[in-house]
Amino acid sequence: MSTTAKGGKAVYGAPLGILMLEAKFPRIPGDMGNATTWPFPVMYRVVKGASPEKVVLNGANGLLQDFLDAAADLVAQGAEAITTNCGFLALFQKELAAHLQVPVATSSLMQVPWVQATLPPGKRVGIVSVSAKSLTPAHLKAANVPLDTPIAGTEGGQEFFRVLILGEKQDMDIALAAQDILAAATKLVTENPDIGAIVLECTNMPPYAHAIREALGIPVYDIYSLITWLHAGLRPRDFGPPADRATCLPLASPHRI
Repeated sequence: MSTTAKGGKAVYGAPLGILMLEAKFPRIPGDMGNATTWPFPVMYRVVKGASPEKVVLNGANGLLQDFLDAAADLVAQGAEAITTNCGFLALFQKELAAHLQVPVATSSLMQVPWVQATLPPGKRVGIVSVSAKSLTPAHLKAANVPLDTPIAGTEGGQEFFRVLILGEKQDMDIALAAQDILAAATKLVTENPDIGAIVLECTNMPPYAHAIREALGIPVYDIYSLITWLHAGLRPRDFGPPADRATCLPLASPHRI
């Protein structure tokens, strides 16, 4: 067995790189921007000038090159896959993947077609977003989401939208934020009784996914479910013998009979 360690990177043991918006609201456990959320190491890079307001309300206009540069820097440091901390950045999915040549998962919305495939006939996926009004057909197309997918947002709430998007203050009342998100999810399924599962667009919503599932009784998916899936491919679990021993054996020739 060789004792040579392979080099070529600046950082090891953190294969996932996360592109962060520039914001200072609190990121509680479960939030994508809280490093304790992840059961594996990650690398972060803040994209300067990419405020939630610019990305969500203004379609991330003029920010593509900034995200391409920041993502390339993460890959150069050692990241083997890239994600972002805003579901609205699905707009940059194709450009980032083409630029980086590594796996890219920009948005939890990419799960919608997968989740739809799991549902029984007559049921469909619904989306809860921080801003339903800002989630345009362009965003949906970029994530391969059907354009008639029901969407509910938190714009009319007391706390979540005001803190995250409008930046009215840095502190956040978590109880009020939870009420805003749960109210949007409840409205979604009440107005669309055929919804069989929910995908949370916003990467700040995973802390509330459990409460939504308990209240509504249907599966809830988010950026956490997407990224843990992505990481499972980057670092497949080693189940030990006998398979791990078998992989050490010489491979049989494909032409051997």
